[in-house]
Amino acid sequence: MQAQLSATNLACRRGDRLLFRKLSFVLRTGEALHLTGANGTGKTTLIRALAGLTTPFAGEVARTGGIGLLDERPALDPDLPLGKALGFWQRVDGCSDPSAALAVLGLEPLLEVPVRYLSTGQRKRAGLAALLGRGVPVWLLDEPLSGLDVAAIGQVTALIQTHVSGGGIALIASHQALAIEGLRSLALEDFAPREEPA
Repeated sequence: MQAQLSATNLACRRGDRLLFRKLSFVLRTGEALHLTGANGTGKTTLIRALAGLTTPFAGEVARTGGIGLLDERPALDPDLPLGKALGFWQRVDGCSDPSAALAVLGLEPLLEVPVRYLSTGQRKRAGLAALLGRGVPVWLLDEPLSGLDVAAIGQVTALIQTHVSGGGIALIASHQALAIEGLRSLALEDFAPREEPA
């Protein structure tokens, strides 16, 4: 089955404020989209709507294939050592051998450290390891490079490129440039509601 993610005439609100409207795109197997926009324009709101966590104000979202979300909340028990916290999701997702993801993300030395003691960048890499273990074709990544050093940015970018090159889909909200082949860009400001003339 071919993976696909699309939005048609999408509009989202935060409270009483309309963030964007008439937003449409289609992502198919092997495609990646860089979502840009200043803080407050609705990047996280859009990603949550695409993931099915919130209902858009208008328009439709269509998804084919499993979706994995990586945002600032890595869904790892903060009181557990990292290895056990990841192990919970590995059992849920049926990941039989997480060693490759742990090695490439440099997490092996941290497996005994409680999640609450991890830095922002370490938690981000741990969330990505959990995402890799899910084996889903559609990745929704909200600021995946924030809090990472230069080496980790290179690792994460390479993992996204590998996912897309292998037939996956990635939608990445980021303030940073992304070195991903064939990457398309969508600026949320282009879909901001316009003030009607008086």
